[in-house]
Amino acid sequence: MARTIVITGGTNGIGRALARHYTERGDHVVAVGGSREGGRRLREAAPQARFVRADLSSLRRTRALIERLATEYPVIDALVLAAFRFNPVRVETEEGVEHTFALYVLNRWLMAEGLREPLERAPAPVIVNLCGAGQGGRVHWDDLQLKDNYRGLTATLQGAAASELLGTAYLSGRTRYVLYNPVFVATGLHEPFRQPLRGLMRVASAVFAQPVARAVPPIAALIDHPPAEPLTAWKKGKPLPLAVDRDQARRFAEILRTVTRSALP
Repeated sequence: MARTIVITGGTNGIGRALARHYTERGDHVVAVGGSREGGRRLREAAPQARFVRADLSSLRRTRALIERLATEYPVIDALVLAAFRFNPVRVETEEGVEHTFALYVLNRWLMAEGLREPLERAPAPVIVNLCGAGQGGRVHWDDLQLKDNYRGLTATLQGAAASELLGTAYLSGRTRYVLYNPVFVATGLHEPFRQPLRGLMRVASAVFAQPVARAVPPIAALIDHPPAEPLTAWKKGKPLPLAVDRDQARRFAEILRTVTRSALP
């Protein structure tokens, strides 16, 4: 039976490769991305996938997307959270939220929570959060949006640590939550940088990054056969130990609710 798989960041990199993989298998794929150009590339790679355009850094548009998906797809078998953009300098969204925090943290939290019911109706539901699990990042509790001393790497590592809290806070029901770190994959990471750093990043990607096609099979295996445990973490197909304070996870989820309410009065 064909499954329904929703992929945020589904027009680029690993997200697009997963869209192609599952449409070729006959599953129904909904790939969410922010640009028409991304939609064009998706149609070339996976013509059977459905493209939905949405600014995932916007809380308003994310909520509208969730309502739309929940209405059109009463059963969702898998939710892949892959939308990400590295920001070398601090950028705020139209709602006044630091962009990396909005896209890497708030969007992923809202998507998982908002689609909980359609996921729970599936036979073997799973959420796969593509993130930097196990990279040693930390949450800056006193400055979550890094208004002071912003660095792109700091924001990225905080997002990875936040993903571990999000997975822990989510636990309930039948849906399995998978944190997956693909490590260094050739997905256009160099694009946000200016020269000469952009050129250096391009060379590093060509030399050291694994091809996207190689990153897909272990992720697909976890979608096809979700782990028995409610929450697991993986790095390039190998399990990672995970020890997250549940009280901190609940505290973090409550902070996200407050941030969301503040941005969307």
